[in-house]
Amino acid sequence: MLWLLALVPVALLAAKLVPTAHTLLFVLSVLAIVPLAALLSHATESVAEKTGDTVGGLLNATLGNLTELVIAAAALRAGEYALVKGSIAGAIVTNTLFLLGASFFLGGLKHHFQEYNRATARLDAALLFLAAIALVSPSAIAKADLVPGAALSQKLSLALAVLLIVGYGLGLLFSLKTHREIFAGAEHAEGHSWPIGLALITLAVVTVLVALVSEIFVESVQKAAETFGMSQAFVGFIVVALVGGAAEMAVAFSAARKDRLDLSVGIALGSASQIALFVGPVLVLLSYVIAPTPMDLQFWPGAVVMVFVATLVAAFITSGGRSAWFVGVLLLFVYAIFAITLYLWPPPVQ
Repeated sequence: MLWLLALVPVALLAAKLVPTAHTLLFVLSVLAIVPLAALLSHATESVAEKTGDTVGGLLNATLGNLTELVIAAAALRAGEYALVKGSIAGAIVTNTLFLLGASFFLGGLKHHFQEYNRATARLDAALLFLAAIALVSPSAIAKADLVPGAALSQKLSLALAVLLIVGYGLGLLFSLKTHREIFAGAEHAEGHSWPIGLALITLAVVTVLVALVSEIFVESVQKAAETFGMSQAFVGFIVVALVGGAAEMAVAFSAARKDRLDLSVGIALGSASQIALFVGPVLVLLSYVIAPTPMDLQFWPGAVVMVFVATLVAAFITSGGRSAWFVGVLLLFVYAIFAITLYLWPPPVQ
């Protein structure tokens, strides 16, 4: 599929020449992300073979979420808070249900049973619970009319953002430093991997290209969505999250097929917890600098419920440390329920 790399400059050029051809730019950007995701997949696996699956999963999640952070920052500058919040909540749900479920399913088709480190899954699930509680608080208080104005909601969101970032940092310290032996994945024989220098350079270059192409995608997807009859909530929660996570998905699916489920679980849950505890809070802090007005953490009720349910389901499913293909099917069905609900019954535009 690497011949599709030719579409990367085509998409960038088309964005300059025909910026109003939204449907064309949408198709070109989606096709251009595919080969970039393949390159990112191979480079990340090469790094993971040198560093171990725990660090490799964290590295892939960080690079994948860096792209989403850049895109969301651009949306913040334009004051598109609904799109930013939808993409945050959607990315959490997509990683915990679709990415994890598809990894279990694809890996289970090739291997009768697969095992992974339960400690990593439990830590990420605990971090997600922390983030879910932080998301529930501003929304619940606003619905109960306990806040007399938006100013206090923004102060609460700012305090929660700082708290979540501190919690994420302590989680990294716990898993990578003080108790790293608990989170060590299974050893794997090295395959046909790239040299570490080439892999790191490829990761950096491809991440920048993915960010550029994804920005074209975000700019064109809303107009293209109207052509396909999709609501803004569906676009932010489902479409943007799926395309934005294409690189992480390529790595996780490939690792699951190779019976490296530690890497897949680390990418899926690690990425979700990183978005919830780092990317989202950082965007709140950035909104005080680059956005027209500060952004809060008050999400529409349906998004809060879906994030909370996804966290509960992922924690329950991964508690055993063992998976089979039908476990993945269960996660994918929960994700499908959310997607169908959003498509047929979108929330009111605020």
